[in-house]
Amino acid sequence: MSNTSYNPYAIAQQQFDSVAAKIGLDSATCELLRQPMREYHFLIPVKMDDGSVKIFNGYRIQHNDARGPAKGGIRFHPQETIDTIRALSMWMTWKCSVVDIPLGGGKGGIICDPRNLSEREQEQLCRGYVRQMARNVGPVQDVPAPDVMTNAKHMLWMLDEYETIHGGKYPGFITGKPVGMGGSLGRTEATGFGVIYVLREALKKLGIALDKTTASFQGFGNVSQYAVRLYQQLGGNVLAISCYDAKDKKAYTFRKKDGFNLDALTRITDSYGTIDKDKAKELGCDILPGEEWIEQDVDILVPAALENQITAANVNNISKQVKVILEAANGPTTPDADKVIEERGIFLIPDFLANAGGVTCSYFEQVQCNQNYFWGKDEVLQKLDSKMTSAFNAVYELACNKSLRMRDAAYVIAINRVAQSVKGRGWV
Repeated sequence: MSNTSYNPYAIAQQQFDSVAAKIGLDSATCELLRQPMREYHFLIPVKMDDGSVKIFNGYRIQHNDARGPAKGGIRFHPQETIDTIRALSMWMTWKCSVVDIPLGGGKGGIICDPRNLSEREQEQLCRGYVRQMARNVGPVQDVPAPDVMTNAKHMLWMLDEYETIHGGKYPGFITGKPVGMGGSLGRTEATGFGVIYVLREALKKLGIALDKTTASFQGFGNVSQYAVRLYQQLGGNVLAISCYDAKDKKAYTFRKKDGFNLDALTRITDSYGTIDKDKAKELGCDILPGEEWIEQDVDILVPAALENQITAANVNNISKQVKVILEAANGPTTPDADKVIEERGIFLIPDFLANAGGVTCSYFEQVQCNQNYFWGKDEVLQKLDSKMTSAFNAVYELACNKSLRMRDAAYVIAINRVAQSVKGRGWV
């Protein structure tokens, strides 16, 4: 979506093919796992506030459900593409597998810009999406969740439409719901906190004190905000944050040499993660071009926006001080940039391990909905920490033992688990 010169689906397949060859996966299993099992493309007509009718393109991709119901978010974005959703559905399969939860991979999207839609128009879009997919999603088939520019309110509208169609209560149909309506405590923080849980473990292995490190973040949405919060609580110092400004149609990097007051910054940030640049200046921030987030002299780079953000065109702009790249976004690094990062000896924590906290907590939400008993926030976050720590340690141990990159080690674990499931079911 972010860079048309790189096709995210081709990148996802390239990553899969490379590891499948390393582990000697048979051709039938390769063919089954390198593409989605099912795709749904449909149109959603919405009567707009001005009385006109606008037609929106919607998609739902179910990559693989051998290990359990498909799982993955629904994103609203004006530059959404079918290949982006295919790639994301594939990465969701590996993400669920690497943290060892009993779910498969799916993803959905609508080509739209919710920033230009009224609340009523957004509600009609959500309900229209569910009407198109009501027979093909559900607690035992495919469980959606929030993603880019969608939130708990959108999920509740979708749940209400699904329950209206099916004539019952099915809180496990969708996750990321409001607390009190079947949502889980800790879900809002889960992805961002999970990112920092694996960073904490990585820095332990590297012998680096977290409270002595500095970081630069790309993106300031939900994931980034909570990652910054926990990182700062553990003693880290964020020196730069980049975000896209829809009004100006460009990105800016906000730099503060002595670090940010997160509460003050979030107060001047809208619900889509856009920081008010005029008010940021009043807080003492330097306003730089958006791409300069990657050039900062920091220890840790955290791409937490969209895919294809670290490429051959900018990877050499990364400061020599950078020791860790923490992929909080999905697919932020292209294969050609990956090679340069490896050659430079930068420790990279791959996306589908780093940002698996969200889907892990979504799984917890499903479990709580199914048993109609909800856990306290501390219990949720404790379980999340345990899952993320265990997954990181398994990947790190394999990477060390087999002399693999962290990305390849994560893929080996994830692909092997899914391959065993499809073989065990007799699909191949």
